[in-house]
Amino acid sequence: MKGNTKFKSNLCNMLFAEAKAKESKALITLQLMCEHPAGIGDHSTDDFYNNAMEAIRNLADASDELKTIDNFFLKKIFYVFNKWFSISCFS
Repeated sequence: MKGNTKFKSNLCNMLFAEAKAKESKALITLQLMCEHPAGIGDHSTDDFYNNAMEAIRNLADASDELKTIDNFFLKKIFYVFNKWFSISCFS
């Protein structure tokens, strides 16, 4: 069972790192767009707005992914037949 726990831990770490990278990239994009909009290659307002919306969507996706990782790997709690159950993916 120890190998399985190590695998789950590695999987959780990988998923978390991917979501944090997506979050960081979205935040950097938004910061760049807010503070240095002239430094962005696409100069039309449509491109600017589309890039901003894409960054917001990526930020929301990353936030959802981080919450899901937290709920699934760290706090898997569910309600079945009038009873609360809590299990750990690492047990």
